[in-house]
Amino acid sequence: MRSNYKKIGDYIKRINIKNTDGEISLLLGVNLDKKFIPSVANTVDTDMTKYSLIRKGQFGCKLMSVGRDKKLPISFLVDNEVALISSAYYVFEVKDENELLSEYLMMWFSRPESDRNLWFMSGGDIRGRITWEEFCSLPIKVPSIQKQKEIVAEYNAVVNRIKLNEELNKKLEETAQTLYKHWFVDFEFPDENGNPYKSSGGEMVYNSELDKEIPKGWGVKSLGEIIDYKKGYAFKSDDYTSVGREIIRVSDLGEKYIVTSQFYRVKPIDFLKPYTVLTNDLIITTVGSWASNPLSIVGKVIRVPSIANEFYLNQNMVRIRFNNDNLEFVYQQLIKKHFSDYLISGAQGSANQASITLDDIFQFKVTLPKTSINTLIFKNIFNQIDLLIVEKLKLISLQSILLSRMTKV
Repeated sequence: MRSNYKKIGDYIKRINIKNTDGEISLLLGVNLDKKFIPSVANTVDTDMTKYSLIRKGQFGCKLMSVGRDKKLPISFLVDNEVALISSAYYVFEVKDENELLSEYLMMWFSRPESDRNLWFMSGGDIRGRITWEEFCSLPIKVPSIQKQKEIVAEYNAVVNRIKLNEELNKKLEETAQTLYKHWFVDFEFPDENGNPYKSSGGEMVYNSELDKEIPKGWGVKSLGEIIDYKKGYAFKSDDYTSVGREIIRVSDLGEKYIVTSQFYRVKPIDFLKPYTVLTNDLIITTVGSWASNPLSIVGKVIRVPSIANEFYLNQNMVRIRFNNDNLEFVYQQLIKKHFSDYLISGAQGSANQASITLDDIFQFKVTLPKTSINTLIFKNIFNQIDLLIVEKLKLISLQSILLSRMTKV
């Protein structure tokens, strides 16, 4: 170990307190994004006194699957005063905040280098686990407490900006969905005189496919009838280069957006041109998990932001493209739970892996209004969302830079 590094074990102490009185019921787990999440475990008729307590300001981590996941599930509890966590997790806290800040330590664990070190340690165990002693031996660079505070403050400024970005995005989405419902579910879009269509006496006709009335002139079509599509290309690891054109993989997608700024790249080749995506194309995942995990769910719908224009699309996804008249209407229908439920109901596969066919996707029925309806307001909303996505990806990149600099202080 380099002389200016210390062992993490010198600064932390393990906590092992059980929920003996059974008063606490909130059960948490930690995901691979290093965040606490409500546990999905079935706790009916479970003896909750056997679970461990974790309090605000303490860490929870699981060491048994680092080799398999290549990441350490670890997080720092800040949003709850006290909660329960499985005995499969280790709970610990910093001994002295005057020597090592807990927030600085969480930043250290957020570095990809920390995950790689622990993954390397796990190589000697057939199950890919590491011991508590091995975990405590992980090196950490500990600058002065004042320098730690500066590093944490700079990092938190970026994190808080990302959170604000997400809140603004959520409000814009809610505005678009509220407007969509008013216009195209309640049929109160502006008529030729600018008045709400249905309540102003707009003519309605019965549609047998939808089993309800819709405005005269509207229709219903299968998704496959109104799109151009292309399945992603099966890139191999040997194709990857340090420079070149970016590839969008399933792992780059969040619940609604692209969520990384660290893309794999390949050398641009002419035959790959059909596999590029353009701004406002939609990507639908065809392989993934079932509905229990929204981050890897099959049938996830992602709108391509301008920052990913002309990126390549990897396998297990399909790119669909509309004419300008149909995009805003159909996109809103595809991000509704109804579409997700429709795809999940037809998905095939094992308990951990589900898949859907293109026929599953393309047979979905969508409602199409008259093309004369002006959708400029929707386009303006999504232009604002796009700007926020671009900003967020740049902030995520800055976040990674700040983490990488921790070894250089």
